[in-house]
Amino acid sequence: MKIGCPTEIKPQEFRVGMTPNAAQEAVARGHEVIIQAGAGKGAGFEDADYVAAGAAIIDTAEEIFATADMIVKVKEPQAVERKMLREGQLLFTYLHLAPDPDQTHDLLESGCTAIAYETVTDDRGGLPLLAPMSEVAGRLAPQVGAYTLQKANGGRGVLMGGVPGVGPAKVIVIGGGVVGTHAAKIAAGMGADVTILDRSIPRLRYLDDVFGGTFKNQYSTAGATAELVRDADMVIGAVLIPGAAAPKLVSRAQLSEMKPGAVLVDVAIDQGGCFETSKATTHADPIYEVDGVMHYCVANMPGAVARTSTIALGNATMPFMLSLANKGWKQACADDKHLLNGLNVHAGKLTYAAVGEALGLDHVDPTSLL
Repeated sequence: MKIGCPTEIKPQEFRVGMTPNAAQEAVARGHEVIIQAGAGKGAGFEDADYVAAGAAIIDTAEEIFATADMIVKVKEPQAVERKMLREGQLLFTYLHLAPDPDQTHDLLESGCTAIAYETVTDDRGGLPLLAPMSEVAGRLAPQVGAYTLQKANGGRGVLMGGVPGVGPAKVIVIGGGVVGTHAAKIAAGMGADVTILDRSIPRLRYLDDVFGGTFKNQYSTAGATAELVRDADMVIGAVLIPGAAAPKLVSRAQLSEMKPGAVLVDVAIDQGGCFETSKATTHADPIYEVDGVMHYCVANMPGAVARTSTIALGNATMPFMLSLANKGWKQACADDKHLLNGLNVHAGKLTYAAVGEALGLDHVDPTSLL
């Protein structure tokens, strides 16, 4: 199979879909790998690294899309890229379709087969291709939140860990999954007073057993969330419903009850965001204010640490990428129900129920396509 990896063109996206190590693994299995010139530069990989791995360097994205059987990316294809997709071509990347009707319609019209990293599952009920970026984003959230909390950036001017005689910042993390756990660990490590909210008693019990004393936890209800958000210096939104739009857990009306200069960090923004006032921003212009509350809603947070993120993502995606290349998408998905769960679009049909429900579109059972 010919595997193509174009340069990411989303603003301030520095990651790359394939590492040189992944390219070498694919070439060793008899596949042809083509990489767009400069694709890995933002993550610290030079064209020469890919050539040494056995890949060919191609000048333009147009040639990559025109000749590759499978396109491997990081972020969802942008409008100009979606126009280059073709019937029968395989796309393997993050998609986040639920809040993005334009992308969904374009993928359906292209006739391509699109497998989304974020809906591939595992035997433990986890999302193995989302997890590494969730770990990165979770660890980044308190860091960028602390920056936003600085007075010069519009925040309250509160130091995360305080100092002797002055209390620390109060940080609320909504969601106790991968993002929330890593966010809580880092925020607590910075000295903040951290409370994590979740609706799973077993998960709260696990967090208490493993991290008891490091941060607090509380069962998430609308009342408890409102009370804690009202007194918070920082709220980190870390909720996830796989493949579906994120629920809105903090309303605009609640902003008026928050402290002036408090900070909202919405890590769920890829799925539409979990705060009513959230809108996607970029690393170039990450922060905005609504009713005196500062919002940090960068849609590709892990792109800020592109080398760490690229290697972590490549480690997770490589076995699935090789399976797709070795067997073709149909056999690979037939052999692996978890990879089949990643199938979102095929030949003009939507194959992921949560996306169909979010966008009001018909969908088909992916097993019917095998």
